[in-house]
Amino acid sequence: MTQPLKKAIFIDRDGTIILEPADEQIDSLEKLEFVPGVISALRSLTGKGYELVMVSNQDGLGTPSFPEATFHPAHNKMLSILKGEGIEFDAQHIDRSFPHENKPTRKPGTDMLTSYLDGSYDMAASFVIGDRISDLQLAANLGAKGIYLGLPGKDLPAYDLATTDWHEIATHILSQGRTAVVDRTTSETDIHIRVNLDGYGQSAIDTGLKFLDHMLWQIPHHSGIALDVTCKGDLEVDEHHSMEDVAIALGDALINALGDKRGIERYGFVLPMDECRAMVLIDFGGRIDFQWNVPFTREYVGDTPTEMYRHFFHSLCCAMKCNLHIEASGDNNHHLAEAVFKAFARALRMAIRRDPFDYHLPSSKGLL
Repeated sequence: MTQPLKKAIFIDRDGTIILEPADEQIDSLEKLEFVPGVISALRSLTGKGYELVMVSNQDGLGTPSFPEATFHPAHNKMLSILKGEGIEFDAQHIDRSFPHENKPTRKPGTDMLTSYLDGSYDMAASFVIGDRISDLQLAANLGAKGIYLGLPGKDLPAYDLATTDWHEIATHILSQGRTAVVDRTTSETDIHIRVNLDGYGQSAIDTGLKFLDHMLWQIPHHSGIALDVTCKGDLEVDEHHSMEDVAIALGDALINALGDKRGIERYGFVLPMDECRAMVLIDFGGRIDFQWNVPFTREYVGDTPTEMYRHFFHSLCCAMKCNLHIEASGDNNHHLAEAVFKAFARALRMAIRRDPFDYHLPSSKGLL
């Protein structure tokens, strides 16, 4: 079995973890002071699938201008405090050269970090965090995402995020990866679905059924996710295969994007619309139970048969491996269908909401 690629967060020290003094040399315990918010942020990033790697330029370390004896007390105290908070670095890489030496081991050079470039790390999903342009340049050289601990500016190299808030950095990193792509091809349909549960990316929907497209658009609008759906189906036969297979592929994409479900809310929601009332309850508990009570009075709404909406949501429920209870009432069949989709989207929004600083599994059983 192929081993999954590892990921890393490369973190600068001075000015990023601890405040940098005016003389740019932390050579005494009196100068040791943490950047606000860094400890809680690093604690939240620990154990989340990333190796924590310190990468620091320490100009002339070990020379008369910066003796080892003045470096280690403050450095070791910093590590001790972090360890007491449950934070330990998987590796530390410290370059001791002066800037004028232009050594390839010195940031933004990568010679200290060649072990991360052997193909065993997913550098595109890794990060470099620092307060200098050289840190962003290091990110580019590694093929990683750069996070600048400072104010955004047009003179900065390309970056993924620029902020002075460590809480925002941790939230940004922990919000990565809730994406999924599903391609489903049968003799009846050819479907591509991409979802991003945190709303990054554009939405586009084309199933070949205009009213179904209109209904599916309620999901990104009201749940906050990004959703890309294309379906080429055998509509010359009827609508059944397209609607069923879109639901299956969408359910697969949503449950895959949820991953291990840690930190999610899990449950959701009720919604009125004009004269209609729709109730949708979701529980991503890993067990399938589907209930439906939506009394359509017309055979078709737009170009879709109303009987297929029960089958659509049942197929979606099975693919998502969840409890899905849907009940709606009202006089206008268009509004009835739309209220159900809007309520589903709002229920989904509530259930998939994740607090990146609360990474517990929402189950007393310890399993979802």
